Amino acid sequence: MIRHIVLTKFTPETPEAKIREIYEGLAAVAERLPGAGGFTGGRSESPEQIERGYMHGFVIDFDSWEALQTYANDAEHKALGGQLVAHATGGIDGILVLDLDV
Repeated sequence: MIRHIVLTKFTPETPEAKIREIYEGLAAVAERLPGAGGFTGGRSESPEQIERGYMHGFVIDFDSWEALQTYANDAEHKALGGQLVAHATGGIDGILVLDLDV
């Protein structure tokens, strides 16, 4: 299984409602694609408070690297990813992506 982890440092003017809208769209993409699922996302509530500005994140699990690639190539995913970049501090510099083979 591949665990896709995305952390975002959103600009201060990005409303929580917009972040929820993007995450709901990504969850819907994960639900409709074969081999993808388990979307979980939201705002950090860590008592450690060491997010370093990356206050939002999400995780999607994929059955295989091929399923992750299908997600990466999906037009709706690309559009939502563009929204993430547009609302992230410094554009793509405000986003961290980790893919773990678990």
